[in-house]
Amino acid sequence: MNGGVVSHAAMKANMHRRTAARYLEANAGPAELTQQRGTRTYRTRPDPLKEVMPEAARYLEAAPEIEVKGLLAHLKQAKPELAGTVALRTFQRGVKVWKALHGPPKEVFFPQAHEPARAAQFDWKRAAELEITIAGAPFDHLLGHFVLPCSNWQRATICFSESLTSLRVGVQAGYWALGGVTRELWTDNSSTATHTIKRGSDERTFNDAYAAFCRHLKVSPHTINVGCPNEQGDVESAHRHLIRRIRTHLTIRGSNDFPHQAAYQEFIDGICAAANGLRAGKVADELAGLRPLPASRYPETEQIAVNVTNGSTVRLKQHTYSVPAKLIGLKLDAHVSESEVRLTYEGREVCQLPRLQSPKPRIDYRHIITWLVRKPGAFRGYIYREELFPTVVFRQVYDQLCAADDASADAQYLKLLELAAERGEAEVAQILGACLREGALPRPQLVEDRLGAAEAAPVAVAPFTPDLKAYDALLTEVSA
Repeated sequence: MNGGVVSHAAMKANMHRRTAARYLEANAGPAELTQQRGTRTYRTRPDPLKEVMPEAARYLEAAPEIEVKGLLAHLKQAKPELAGTVALRTFQRGVKVWKALHGPPKEVFFPQAHEPARAAQFDWKRAAELEITIAGAPFDHLLGHFVLPCSNWQRATICFSESLTSLRVGVQAGYWALGGVTRELWTDNSSTATHTIKRGSDERTFNDAYAAFCRHLKVSPHTINVGCPNEQGDVESAHRHLIRRIRTHLTIRGSNDFPHQAAYQEFIDGICAAANGLRAGKVADELAGLRPLPASRYPETEQIAVNVTNGSTVRLKQHTYSVPAKLIGLKLDAHVSESEVRLTYEGREVCQLPRLQSPKPRIDYRHIITWLVRKPGAFRGYIYREELFPTVVFRQVYDQLCAADDASADAQYLKLLELAAERGEAEVAQILGACLREGALPRPQLVEDRLGAAEAAPVAVAPFTPDLKAYDALLTEVSA
């Protein structure tokens, strides 16, 4: 500085005047002065950890992973004369220095060089934190996440369990979207893909069904070591970024509710497509090295033979479903997908049901109501009785019937269910709700009369008034 006022220059440099004067006098900046002076090796105040660190070191040597905050709280309680005035941040810095000088070595991670089109990774991610609803109802689901480690190209599919079926759907959705297959397919060591060779042994091998799936795709199956998710780190990391992106887009959208599952899947596809577009260069390298797709997809449903019991139910994958009574005694083929169950007999579909995701049985009163009406005494002790209340209003009506006439309540309620099966559940429920609001006891005859009155009510039809001008114009053209 040649001339000028030191205080003004210091103010412009955002420092104290004396500090600026010292730099000017030495004709050197902070970095040069530090280099000339060397690193300070002395303390400017007493060490607050001098007495407490030897005691803390005993615990750190025994358990290096011990939580620092909890350790300080213990020391303050056990020896307040040593640690009573030590601040948490000061203690944390002291522990950090101790670990750097005396602690055990930390885990080393080894970055991998990924070869284009060599491998794909697949894993599931629970999506409860997104709080998605379908038509207002909570939607409990997972995302089957398919990722190419080299380019981080990804695709996510909605699924409901970590099953082989959802794996087939998710993996094939990814490969068919790419237009080719990689040489390897990586999964974790879950029971979906592997099983232990011998009880009590840690050695695992691939399940026959999973191995057959990989042979169809002509990919080489690989798994990570048990308890080592970092070995499939790309898809694990992609989980976090995918959830973050979905949450961001939900915030922008302004709603977590979707009209149906297909709309939600389309929403996810758009997010993945946008993310994949940012990696166009690397994706092009992947696409160039992919193998051709198989001629057809591997079946994405699982076929299981089931027997229909004399209770008109089938037991499938630890769930109970009712079926039409005419199928009692037959052996059916159940085609199980992620979202539905198709039952066939002699190659022909006889029933289609939504797949259960909870242990609660699915009993459709329409399948059994004809015989229940004939055997009303079976209703009260029926093990699936609670499943025969389609909505809350039916349960309320049954309770009122029991309160009014307990002896005939079951028979009357079953007649109402029969009316719902024959005339429409929504129509009967509407009349039942009206009766409850009016304080009238909804006996079957009353409900049937109101149904008949509703059906007999004339429908207003607007009279047809022809446009005479149009006819006149037409006649004029003919005469001309």
